[in-house]
Amino acid sequence: MLIGLLTAIAASLCYGTGSVLQAVGSRRAARLSPAAAGVTAHGGPNLSSTAKAAMTWEFIVGTILDFVGFGLGALAARLLPLFLSQTVISANLVITAVLSVKLLGIRLSRREWTSIGVVCAALVLLATAAGHEGGHHAAMSTHWWLLAVTLLIIVGGTVAVRFLGARAAILAGLLSGLAFGALGVGVRVLNGIEPFSLGGLLCDPALYAIVLAGVGGMYLHTVALQIGSVNGATAALVVGETVLPGAIGVLWLGDASRPGLAWLAVLGFVLAVTGAVAVAWYGNHDAPEPEAAPTPDPVPATR
Repeated sequence: MLIGLLTAIAASLCYGTGSVLQAVGSRRAARLSPAAAGVTAHGGPNLSSTAKAAMTWEFIVGTILDFVGFGLGALAARLLPLFLSQTVISANLVITAVLSVKLLGIRLSRREWTSIGVVCAALVLLATAAGHEGGHHAAMSTHWWLLAVTLLIIVGGTVAVRFLGARAAILAGLLSGLAFGALGVGVRVLNGIEPFSLGGLLCDPALYAIVLAGVGGMYLHTVALQIGSVNGATAALVVGETVLPGAIGVLWLGDASRPGLAWLAVLGFVLAVTGAVAVAWYGNHDAPEPEAAPTPDPVPATR
C-alpha cells in the first residue's frame, strides 16, 4: 500500500508540473502566431496550432513529465484500488494551481484555496479508508467495450472542440479525463502482465485502448489548455479521470475499503470530486499576458 501511495503521489507531481509547463508553451505559441491563424471557422484551435504549441520547449518538457507520470500512474493502478490511485493522481490539480501562480501569473481567490484544501483533506480520508485492491481479470467482452468507448470519447471530443471552439474548454478537459480514466482501467485489466506473455499482451484490446486513450487524452488536454483556464481544464480532467474508474473498480473489479470505513471512503471520494468541480467553477479565469502586444490578441488559443 505504501509503495503504491508513493508511486501515485510521484505521478501526481509529474502530471501537475507537466500541465503548467504545457500551458506555458501553448500560450507562448499563441502569442507568436498571427491573429487569424490556427483557428477553425468555429473559433477552436486547428491541428496546426496545436502542433506549434507542442513544439515549444516548455511543452516538450511537460510532455516528458507526463510520460513519466504515465508510467508511475500505471504502476499505481496495479498496486492500489482505482478509487484511491486515480484520486491521488488527480490531485495534480493542487500542483497545477500552485505552480500556475508562479509560472502563469494567476492569482487564486480564497474560494479556490479553500477548494484545494478540500481536495487535500479528501485525499487523506481516502488513504485512511482504502483497503485492498481487487482483481486484475475482466471478461474479454469488457476489454472490447473499453476500446470502443475510448474510441468514441476521442472521436467525439475531437469533433466537439472543432465545432464548439472556445466554449469546449471544460468539455475537452472532461473528455480528456475520461480518456485517462479509461487508460487506468485498461492498465488494471491488461492481460499478459502477470505472468508476462507477449502474445497475450498484443492480442488484448485493452492494450490498444491504453494507447488510444493516452494519445487522444493528451491531444484533448492540450486543446483544453489552449482555449480555457489551466485550472478549470485540469479540474474538469480530475472529474473525468476519477469518478468513472473509481466506480468501475468498486462495482466490477472488487476494490474495497477497510472494514467499517466504507462511509469514510465515500465521503472522501465525494469531497475530492466536489473540490475539483469548485476549482473548475471558481478558477475559470485567464492569466495576465505580460508579453502581449499593445492591442489585444483575439486568438482563442491564448486562453
